[in-house]
Amino acid sequence: MAEYVGAIDQGTTSTRAMVFDHQGRVVAQHQLEHRQILPRAGWVEHDPAEIWQRTLAACREAFDGVELAALGITNQRETTVVWDRRTGRPLHNAIVWQDTRTDRIAEALDRDGRGGLIRRKSGLPPATYFAGGKLQWLLENVDGVRRAATDGDALFGTVDSWVLWNLTGGPAGGVHVTDVTNASRTMLMDLETLDWDDELLAAFGVPRAMLPAIRSSAEPAGYGLTSVPLGATRGGDGRIPLTAALGDQQAATVGQVCFAVGEAKNTYGTGNFLLLNTGTEPVRSTHGLLTTVAYRFGDEPAVYALEGSIAVTGSAVQWLRDQLHIIRTAAESETLALRVPDNGGVYFVPAFSGLFAPYWRSDARGAIVGLSRFDTDAHLARATLEAICYQSRDVVEAMRRDSGVPLDVLKADGGVTANDLCMQLQADILGVPVSRPVVAETTALGAAYAAGLAVGYWRDTDELRANWNESHRWKPTWSPRQRDEGYRRWRMAVERTLDWIEIGAG
Repeated sequence: MAEYVGAIDQGTTSTRAMVFDHQGRVVAQHQLEHRQILPRAGWVEHDPAEIWQRTLAACREAFDGVELAALGITNQRETTVVWDRRTGRPLHNAIVWQDTRTDRIAEALDRDGRGGLIRRKSGLPPATYFAGGKLQWLLENVDGVRRAATDGDALFGTVDSWVLWNLTGGPAGGVHVTDVTNASRTMLMDLETLDWDDELLAAFGVPRAMLPAIRSSAEPAGYGLTSVPLGATRGGDGRIPLTAALGDQQAATVGQVCFAVGEAKNTYGTGNFLLLNTGTEPVRSTHGLLTTVAYRFGDEPAVYALEGSIAVTGSAVQWLRDQLHIIRTAAESETLALRVPDNGGVYFVPAFSGLFAPYWRSDARGAIVGLSRFDTDAHLARATLEAICYQSRDVVEAMRRDSGVPLDVLKADGGVTANDLCMQLQADILGVPVSRPVVAETTALGAAYAAGLAVGYWRDTDELRANWNESHRWKPTWSPRQRDEGYRRWRMAVERTLDWIEIGAG
């Protein structure tokens, strides 16, 4: 057995290749950013060809000379790619999960009654977030896509499918597959059959022929072998088994070893994503959460989760840096916010793409409220960090109402967990401890764990649990009165963001 397992973490802003040892420790990594293409207000795109090239370059740097037992992939979910099977050329830029151009499609689904079908079968509300509406938009608005799909020449996939297809040969015979976690984010898969559903496909006008085959998150038989040189070695030909694929938040759930019912994690990245393991039966939310597949290992039953998805958290800090220019690096948000003891009455709701869970309001837009002449850039920085935490509290409150299980401790991971002030604010605003693991970037780790399980590199999930270690724990310091008053004002601020635009008007 080779000494290491590799992972590709294809995210919203960058692609990272990582190598892990048997203890789940990082051995090597390389990360490359890609462009954010913003053609108009509310539209967010990526260049799939650029993503593929950055993926190759990151892998060749991180995997150079390393012997890998297997390779797993995790990816930004819902981001939608359509490409030509003969040439491998994308037929349009990828439409990113944050993109809101499909608001009219989502509204029409609810208006004519199809929304109930989508909620019942897919576990998702009709929303701009998910891939089905993005695919419908491409079929209806990009010249040649509908014809190519009808002729069998156009392929659809989330980013995992695009990367897997290219890794396994592309036009020369690439494997066109996805896993159940990514498929569960399309509004096109039945949560119970774990297959594409004809009624859902008809609701969006999607030809079945352009869809990838759905497989488990960890496949002992593999998704195929890499057919392009990645710098890694295995046996004589250097081809690496591709044995796992998971959407990024499900991968983080695996990386945080949330394998028991009631265990939850929150990933702090471009957005925030809190998942609660609900076991082998899907739990339908009545409080604005999503029912989704958490993972499926081989032929074992699928494990489901309740998810609270928040569109803008870490990217709000990027907005301070890139648009307002009040900080030079994301890390400076903490330094600036520490200049003041509180938010000075300022609340910032970063509803740049509307509000996701638990509100699902595409008519919302961002707002900064409570400003006075007293307030400074430091108060805005602190309000931005608090916004990350208050949005997570919204989700935790909904999760408690849906599941009836109170949260005892929040497992946190992702880049924002390096911000000690933000994590302390999270503990204060929730009123429960926040725990960060030694390996904070658990998304790639989860993909590696799934890939290693598939080939016996790790025997079982108990062995993975033994790898988990806490790096830091933040305990609440706010009084209940302070916590309740802050949350009351946050909810007032959220109300100010609603009904800001007419659906379809941008």
